[in-house]
Amino acid sequence: MAEILPSLLAADFSNLREEIRNVYEAKILHFDIMDGNYVPNISFGPGIIKALRPYTEQIFDIHLMIVNPERYIEEFVLAGSDVITFHAEAVTHLDRVITQVKETGARAGVALNPHTPLSVLDYVLEKLDQVLIMTVNPGFGGQEFIPQMVEKIKLLRKTIDERNLETKIQIDGGVGLDNLEELAGLGIDLFVAGSAIFSADNPADVLKKMNKILEKTK
Repeated sequence: MAEILPSLLAADFSNLREEIRNVYEAKILHFDIMDGNYVPNISFGPGIIKALRPYTEQIFDIHLMIVNPERYIEEFVLAGSDVITFHAEAVTHLDRVITQVKETGARAGVALNPHTPLSVLDYVLEKLDQVLIMTVNPGFGGQEFIPQMVEKIKLLRKTIDERNLETKIQIDGGVGLDNLEELAGLGIDLFVAGSAIFSADNPADVLKKMNKILEKTK
């Protein structure tokens, strides 16, 4: 079944341990790492990952929205990260950085901004554990889903199936209770949801509702 990944970018930074407890039913937690250069915002670094790691066995899914991500991959893995996704647009040698991630023992993902074509993955898709399709422009939470990304997701699903790959499709941006059922029919494996969960009075209840939608549509 597909998974909902609560995004800690939308959580209360002053109380992250409790925020994680609120979404204990999620198997995977999503961390958006921003450096203020690749995107016009700053979030947190490997120190936060290391500090939170002892308090949960959930998978830590790391989304590096930073320039020169290859400089920091090992540090994030040593801090306790399980999955490292970086942006194709942020590196010169895509294949080399994918290999670098895999050599640490972490799972490797590549993120694509809304304007970036799927063709950049033509010669590396077989090496990837997941592809992250940005369904908003990266850098800030709470944005609306870009509808043109539906066709991009459909094309990626078709390509993965035709190549008989196990690469997972992840989307990030504008996912909520109002559109999750429709999106679930596109063959997406991993749904990142931030504001929809952590802006609610009861994040755990929203997560349960989302999981029920996915169970109904599987």
